[in-house]
Amino acid sequence: MNKQTSNTEDWLFEITPKNKLFSLNLKEVWQYRDLLMLFVKRDVVTVYKQTILGPLWYLIQPLFTSIIFTIVFNNIAGIETGTIPPFLFNLAGVTSWNYFKECLTSTSDTFKTNANLFGKVYFPRIIMPISIVISNLLKFGIQLGVFIIFYMYFIFKGFDLSINGLLLFFPFLIIVMGMLGLGLGMLISSMVTKYRDLTFLVAFGVQLLMYISAVMYPISLVKEKLADYSWIVEYNPMAHIIETARYMLLNDGQLSVNGMLYSVAFTIFVFFVGLMIFNRTEKSFIDTV
Repeated sequence: MNKQTSNTEDWLFEITPKNKLFSLNLKEVWQYRDLLMLFVKRDVVTVYKQTILGPLWYLIQPLFTSIIFTIVFNNIAGIETGTIPPFLFNLAGVTSWNYFKECLTSTSDTFKTNANLFGKVYFPRIIMPISIVISNLLKFGIQLGVFIIFYMYFIFKGFDLSINGLLLFFPFLIIVMGMLGLGLGMLISSMVTKYRDLTFLVAFGVQLLMYISAVMYPISLVKEKLADYSWIVEYNPMAHIIETARYMLLNDGQLSVNGMLYSVAFTIFVFFVGLMIFNRTEKSFIDTV
């Protein structure tokens, strides 16, 4: 009996089923921090492995997207951006949107793409989507650096650009974008274990979502031109987040405090709902994947 008690006390860690629906289990995540960093490194290194241009794709995608938006929406459709160069206006929106999009799409099939690993080795499952959000910060930082380079270029060319004091709160905005992408991604990932066709809908849905997220136009334009349908954009939390990001980065446009409060509240709600369903799904997903 004493020997049995001694053996039990010698265990360093005890793995038990999780009963809390909203638990992030940060203590256990910290214990597996080395694994978290390995996943982050894997996400960064393997994405463009064996490609010709490699990490240059981080730069090419937002630049070409911004150029196309400038030609189509500003030159052809005639959308005005005031004193802000149209290309810089679009680059600010695209850079912010890309971080949210990558967090959402990359975490939306966590269970399916890692089923073999989850079925063989134990570690906190939440580490996988968290590693994706962290690794995407590096990509976002590179693209933000490109934005700063073009920002300085347009200042040198004589454009009247200034820095907004609220730029100090930009890291908070990044956290909100990451949490919203993570929450939606965990929610979709949990549903994909049973409904595989959702995987095909995500890419299509994200593409549609971009067009109602004020990435290439200001929200005020929608209110002016499409008053009857402006609610579609106004109730989209990403529209307010991107509009606020442009306001901080370019000191232009309008800052809607109510819109941002709504976006933050929506993000917190989606994050905890996604976390709850993710925690429930991780207990039995291996039987359905």
